[in-house]
Amino acid sequence: MRGIFAQLILPLVFKFSLGKPNFLLIIVDDLRPALGCYSDWKAFTPNIDRLAKNGITFDKAYAQQALCAPSRNSFLTSRRPDTLGLYDFYSYWREAAGNFTTLPQYLKDHGYTTMSVGKVFHPGVSSNNSDDSPYSWSREAFHPYTNRYKDTPLCTSNDDRLPARNLVCPVDVSSMPLGTLPDIENFEAAKDYLNNYKKNITKINGEKPFLLALGFEKPHIPLKYPREYLRHHCLDKFTLNDYYWPDNISSVAYNPWIDLRKREDVKRLNLTFPWERIPENFGKKILQSYYSAVSYVDELIGGVMGELKALGLHDNTVVILTSDHGWSLGEHSQWGKYSNFEVAVRVPLIVSLPNSHQQRMKLKTNAIVELVDLFPTIAELSGNPIEPCPKNRSEIICSEGISFVPVINAISRNKTIKWKRAAFSQYPRPGVSPTWSPNSDEPRLQHIRIMGYTMRTKIYRYTAWIKFDNLRMTSDWNKLIADELYDHRVDPHEMTNQANNTDYLKTKIKLKKLLKSGWKRSLPRYFSQ
Repeated sequence: MRGIFAQLILPLVFKFSLGKPNFLLIIVDDLRPALGCYSDWKAFTPNIDRLAKNGITFDKAYAQQALCAPSRNSFLTSRRPDTLGLYDFYSYWREAAGNFTTLPQYLKDHGYTTMSVGKVFHPGVSSNNSDDSPYSWSREAFHPYTNRYKDTPLCTSNDDRLPARNLVCPVDVSSMPLGTLPDIENFEAAKDYLNNYKKNITKINGEKPFLLALGFEKPHIPLKYPREYLRHHCLDKFTLNDYYWPDNISSVAYNPWIDLRKREDVKRLNLTFPWERIPENFGKKILQSYYSAVSYVDELIGGVMGELKALGLHDNTVVILTSDHGWSLGEHSQWGKYSNFEVAVRVPLIVSLPNSHQQRMKLKTNAIVELVDLFPTIAELSGNPIEPCPKNRSEIICSEGISFVPVINAISRNKTIKWKRAAFSQYPRPGVSPTWSPNSDEPRLQHIRIMGYTMRTKIYRYTAWIKFDNLRMTSDWNKLIADELYDHRVDPHEMTNQANNTDYLKTKIKLKKLLKSGWKRSLPRYFSQ
């Protein structure tokens, strides 16, 4: 019924002037919804806000794991982490899990030319040291030459006698190696690709439609960005919210931000591992630099959008902007990703369709969507829909998400439809207590002993930490380590765990049952298998 439902409404709304649409997929590394279009008053993001104004903003979009490689593996194959069995950086899914078709591979097989610029797949072993070539891309993926300097001591501050490997790292671009930065190189490579594509259309009058996947690397740490973006973010506007670890939440939920502790400016704070908090004055500097790095990427995105329009490609290009996961900025006294809290798994998601500029209105939706839904959505917009994976059949070309084209259609017509009841994410731990070794934030598969499953409904977040067998790759729901229940109506920052509150007992039982049942039980009725 899903295919019939989509066929009935898709042609009524989306008409592309030149046949199949192009796709520009922008992935911003470690970006939480720290954007003006998400009502974050601290943000200065005029270009992304303009994209949102002429598109659709998804307010409840969620990653499946708050770690770069597992998240990207998941949404680029539309398979959930438990299907892939990849929770770290150290395995290639085609060898470890199955020869799953990727989003770019699927479009490539259906008449598209595909190009990767910057950080799309996680580089290294997790994408076979080749960005999944030759399967996914029509040509060699582009990576910035200056990435080789990303951990070189180049940061200076009043506390540094010599350049250091700092977390907070505003720089003068002219003094950087080759006078540039990786994301500036990514921007230039994207512009070159679009210009060459336009030339080929002119020459041969029939170039294939494209998927350009553009992965910006900031605001991922180190927070290295051009110093001039500090002008948008005076230090005084930042405060640390909910800057403590609540007494009623198990320590298994805590991430001790080990990657930050390795940076030289954080080392100088001499903090006791794992619970001593970052001093407030330094925490505010982290916030300032995070928001400045986002403003830096925002301007580059504006440049790409300007190029798209100048070349006359905008009217037949679907632009999608998202992130691989969120990032804690002091909430629960945590920093970084590595958790199941809302700030770690919630991501921005903006979809701008070629005809949406005609509406001249800002559209938002509270419909729950997941990053695994990107693949089937783009596939459907390309005219080549795929179905959700049937029970016990994940090896075929199918999706463990669902296309949210019906949501786009509905809100474009000022209507609402019943949609997913919940979004599902997870995070592994080596033990209940935070440890440096094995790394609590980034445990290797052989060290994982606990799996935390979390589910976000319209009102609640429920999380269950249970025993995990890393040999059989199975979780034992009969061995509950700890659980959490947050009521977002009264506790949007997830500071009060209601799991042991008898007033929430019936709600908790219901949510736990739904979480254990998995993603299929949360789909709209017409998607049921």
